[in-house]
Amino acid sequence: MNSETPKKIEAVVFDLDGTLLDTLEDLAASMNRVLESKKFPSHPVESYLHFIGDGARMLAQRVLPEQERSESQINNIHQAFEKDYRDNWGFHTGLYQGIAEMLDQLTERGLKLSILSNKPHEFTLITSGYFLSKWNFECVFGQRQGVPKKPDPAGVYEISEQLKIPVEQMVYLGDSGVDMLTAKAAGCYAVGVTWGFREPEELLDSGAECLISEPQELGSLINPPKS
Repeated sequence: MNSETPKKIEAVVFDLDGTLLDTLEDLAASMNRVLESKKFPSHPVESYLHFIGDGARMLAQRVLPEQERSESQINNIHQAFEKDYRDNWGFHTGLYQGIAEMLDQLTERGLKLSILSNKPHEFTLITSGYFLSKWNFECVFGQRQGVPKKPDPAGVYEISEQLKIPVEQMVYLGDSGVDMLTAKAAGCYAVGVTWGFREPEELLDSGAECLISEPQELGSLINPPKS
């Protein structure tokens, strides 16, 4: 799908899990350990493709059997998951192929880079700091108390204000419908990636203006060099 980008893009805001980092196996392993320790059924790794994306508490709700989704039980699973994941976030996680080259290219062009995730802020800082420290990300925000999570555009507006760049000159890159809804609500150019956790149909239905299947495609989409 092709859609003409705005004339001048100054910044790119990235989702984290499923966009820059493949975190699926570590997230699934941590939650399955918690479920098994609480005598609940675990789930295949592939099921987490649809469980992940709306924050850790929503993940805890989705993995529980419907009849067990009381507030206290969700809180119990949520807290246990965060404790386990804090010690086990890096065994299988890594950059998707082509991400390093894409970030190099965007940096060389002088674009400002930021991250906005529904992952808890603590883990967003830890994982991005470990895997992405080579590149300068102006803002790195996970889910924080007092700030509405995506698809609310509050985080994008905060990044726009800190960078002093209008949202109309920003691309939001993500792998889920939540990301596309966030971009549309904020007024960014919404680019969906097909290498992440969700299907292309979800991205398009949620307002993606363009889909890319390889990270290097972003460079040719944004302010392409004149031939």
